[in-house]
Amino acid sequence: MKTADFLFPRDLEVTPTKLSRILIIGSCLSESYTEEFKKLNPGLEVENIIFGNALKLPEKTGEELAQFDLQYVQLPLRNVLTDGAVRPPAGQTPDWLAIGKANIDFLLEYGLAYSGQLLTVVSNFVVPQGKLAPSLYDYDSALDFTRIVSDLNAYLAFALRRRPHTYLADVDMIAGSMGKKYFLDDTVYFFTHGVPISLAQFIDAEARFSGSAPNRLDGNMHHIGHYPADIDEYYAAAYRQVEAIHRIVNQTDAVKLVIFDLDNTLWRGLIGEHYEPGQAWPDMAGWPLGVWDAINQLRRRGIVVSLCSKNDERVVVEKWRQAMPVPFVEFSDFLVPQINWRPKADNIGAIMAALSLTPKNVVFVDDNPVERDSVKAAFPEIRVIGADPFAIKRVLTWAPETQVAKLSEESAQREASLIGKVKRDEASAAMPREQFLRQLETQVELMEIPSVEAPQFFRVQELVNKTNQFNTTAIRRSIEDYQHHWAQGGRIFAFTVRDRYTDYGLVGVLFTLANCTTQFVMSCRVLGMEIELAVLREVGAVLRARDPVSPLSGLIVKTDKNTPSQGVFLAAGFVPAANPQVFIQVVPPAQPLAAHVTATWVKT
Repeated sequence: MKTADFLFPRDLEVTPTKLSRILIIGSCLSESYTEEFKKLNPGLEVENIIFGNALKLPEKTGEELAQFDLQYVQLPLRNVLTDGAVRPPAGQTPDWLAIGKANIDFLLEYGLAYSGQLLTVVSNFVVPQGKLAPSLYDYDSALDFTRIVSDLNAYLAFALRRRPHTYLADVDMIAGSMGKKYFLDDTVYFFTHGVPISLAQFIDAEARFSGSAPNRLDGNMHHIGHYPADIDEYYAAAYRQVEAIHRIVNQTDAVKLVIFDLDNTLWRGLIGEHYEPGQAWPDMAGWPLGVWDAINQLRRRGIVVSLCSKNDERVVVEKWRQAMPVPFVEFSDFLVPQINWRPKADNIGAIMAALSLTPKNVVFVDDNPVERDSVKAAFPEIRVIGADPFAIKRVLTWAPETQVAKLSEESAQREASLIGKVKRDEASAAMPREQFLRQLETQVELMEIPSVEAPQFFRVQELVNKTNQFNTTAIRRSIEDYQHHWAQGGRIFAFTVRDRYTDYGLVGVLFTLANCTTQFVMSCRVLGMEIELAVLREVGAVLRARDPVSPLSGLIVKTDKNTPSQGVFLAAGFVPAANPQVFIQVVPPAQPLAAHVTATWVKT
């Protein structure tokens, strides 16, 4: 398996990554990235800016930057540590870590001049292969350049976390996985060079220096045998990492729920037969422990887990600790588990309905190919894995589709929020609707998002790019799209919701242009509470205050997934216009919409 597919699995990928134009900024090495990336994606347009000692980047307008999918920045390690690291001043021992940190700050200040306007990816440094300390005693000390480069990587990651929409490309991870000896040039160059070795270029350069033709190098030809290179694999993995980061940031094919089978998936053997007293129980070592670890990693990322198994639930609960003798995973970790003898497709449908999720955002893990096929037939958009138990942990924890660019508070609390939703739904079924709505004590806080610097912006972007059902136009937006929206005079409103059962956090976003709501996105966790009507009531009042003459309007682009949002404007008193996608509200409703919802405005 190639490093690109090993580190960045494609098993959960549905929508192809369509990078069309990127900007690459860096040293002369960035020229190689440009050439190799274009080979890997022949349709890719790349603009390369050489950035080393020439610190000022050329001026670019917002419109020009909006044409790029992202920028890839490669800071030259040689500029960070300087050539002085090869031969320091006589009698001096400079603090190379401090020097490197200061130079990183300096280079980032100028090299990231375009960040904040488009997605920015910055590669770290490949840590040298051997120890570079003056003695065994000094390994991993301030005198060991191997340790210094490693510490500079940690500092670079820290520095990038302070910059919005800027993320680390870990090329050192790629190097460690594929093997540095297959590409790193520190076997022939000084260690601060830190780039892939190209044997053909090396031999040609040596030939030119010696005045000999390449085929007359004689003794020098032994380098090919000593240092077998696989440069193509390195660049393929580096490009795949860029794709993965783009997918994570834009939440392409994002996973919100993973449903696990039990027998021979969560543990070895059958819990009803192989875990009886007096007999040897199946071994838990190996992949079962890995799956348990994956479950906890998913939950840390805000991904919900559930169970679907043909079993006796009483037996499963009673023998849980026998099949899982270490307390890594508890039965209570799984929301709305369905353990019975009904068809698994029926049970999975019940889980998705209870959690207001669609098959597009769900992964089902089962060792049985018949069960996987039957579930896939019932829900074509669901993703199924489990044929190879040794691949489950790697796929679920390393695939871009299970990762987030930054964990929002709402994502971190999604499990608790969904538990509250389940309780709310139970209460709804037990009383008349009007009574249910009144007793919710629903409170909404609304705010305007003025720029990408707003603290709520990351959650806004996450919500827009992950929501399918209540999304009136189904549009996904990049950072450049937000900048363009504001440049047109558009406004963005967001809102949080809480009720007597739970605090749902920031769960909705509206895009407006003049008096038109061009997109309305809301988490399905708050469907059925008439939140959307209260929000249109409040935002409509704000828009009318600025322009009381023009009628309010709303845009609906129907898809096969956004049915829950298609009637929102009709319910709020809008009427269809000549254009079937446009709805107009000339006169506000006589009675306040969703009077049971208390709404307040707050500053961002």
